[in-house]
Amino acid sequence: MDVRRADERYPGGDPEAGIDSRHAFSFGPHYDPENLRFGAVIACNEERLAPGAGFDEHPHSHTEIVTWVVEGELTHRDSAGHETRVRPGDVQHLSAAAGVRHVERNDGTSPLTFLQMWLAPLEPGGDPSYGIVPGIADSTPYAVPEAGALLHVRRLEAGERTAVPDAAFVYVHVVRGEVRLAGEELRPGDAARITGAKDLEAEGTTAAELLLWELSQ
Repeated sequence: MDVRRADERYPGGDPEAGIDSRHAFSFGPHYDPENLRFGAVIACNEERLAPGAGFDEHPHSHTEIVTWVVEGELTHRDSAGHETRVRPGDVQHLSAAAGVRHVERNDGTSPLTFLQMWLAPLEPGGDPSYGIVPGIADSTPYAVPEAGALLHVRRLEAGERTAVPDAAFVYVHVVRGEVRLAGEELRPGDAARITGAKDLEAEGTTAAELLLWELSQ
């Protein structure tokens, strides 16, 4: 298990424009050949947007983009004609496939924080697609078959335990609260990269929310 702390993330964004980004993997000017991906996960970006701030229209291709809002409300628009508001508890999935363009903004009056996770598809190309699942439950994993991945959401009370999926690769990100995993104390923004996960449990040392990617590649 490889633990990466929140303060080890690469800084990015444009603070003067109200955009503060923290990248868990090699990204943009922060090139690190030893930190390009883990399993199918190629990016896990924490984005903080001030009211009125956002990312203008930009392209993506050959990437499965999954977004989880921590606080606030995210406005999404894309070149396929989708326009939605993504709120805490919703899972948004944009399959960029052969190519798509999108806009992401904070059109609200409160700060916005969201996680955006990029996964490499099993096969390139295809047609882009978009979906949103409002208020996903802990007991219902979200499948990203294009990347051979399942996203598990876990919300724990203090002292409550949850099983970590047995899988070739598991990527764990703590959204809020504190969690104990294999003897390590994980706090908000911390992540664990587990290879060959088997018979592991995560325990909430406080009330906590965490995302677990179960990855076959």
